[in-house]
Amino acid sequence: MSGPSHRAPGLALYNAPGSTCSQKVRLVLAEKSLPWQDCRVDLRANEHLTDWYLALNPNGVVPTLMHDGRPIIDSSVINEYLEEVFPATPLMPADPYGRARMRAWRQYIDEVPTPAIRIPSFNAFILQGWSGLTDDEYRLAVERRTVRKHFYRRMGRTGFSQSDVDEALERLRDALLRMEGSLARGPWLLGDLLTLADLSLVPTVVRLDDLALSHLWSDLPGVADWYARIRNRPSFAQAFYEGSRPRPVTMVC
Repeated sequence: MSGPSHRAPGLALYNAPGSTCSQKVRLVLAEKSLPWQDCRVDLRANEHLTDWYLALNPNGVVPTLMHDGRPIIDSSVINEYLEEVFPATPLMPADPYGRARMRAWRQYIDEVPTPAIRIPSFNAFILQGWSGLTDDEYRLAVERRTVRKHFYRRMGRTGFSQSDVDEALERLRDALLRMEGSLARGPWLLGDLLTLADLSLVPTVVRLDDLALSHLWSDLPGVADWYARIRNRPSFAQAFYEGSRPRPVTMVC
């Protein structure tokens, strides 16, 4: 992609197939049956760091939603925006208390499991593109990032340490345990209504599955049933299309 191709009315999503944050927004678009233009951003070619993309999203990450030619950034913000602008097929509770509970879940997801899953993911799927860089190439690649420079410095060219991976998996296990507690009260995190909270967690659980880490919920029947229900929804196949999931690997942990 050489530059922005969608300034027309309607929805367009600048996204990457394997990006968990992109998958999160694609799930919401699918659940709401919204028509949208799929604008693929090649992360390996650093298209997300080009001037034209940074003009849309100064964070230099995917996804970016274009609505009637205007950019909306950050996957959680995008999903709430879609809920507000397209309220049909509601994905938030109708009452203020229910919405507050959902936002508390969303905040927890953004702060705990979402950053945690990046560590084993990058070791398994991203590191190979960094390991062959020279010192100068590595420094330049890190400095080009407008956000998360510290994350890439910590990863380095040899990957995150075993202690980093262990800590990330502990956080992910804690998130699964919290899910199990909530799912004892209904099929979804907030009871009978599928919400943005559920959809925000789906890419993390899918990525754990792709990392051969499904044993983390083998003793959690509520999570296992929730995951089965999610996979059976039509939106799942639309968001996780062929080629959007990395090849499963065996994690050493």
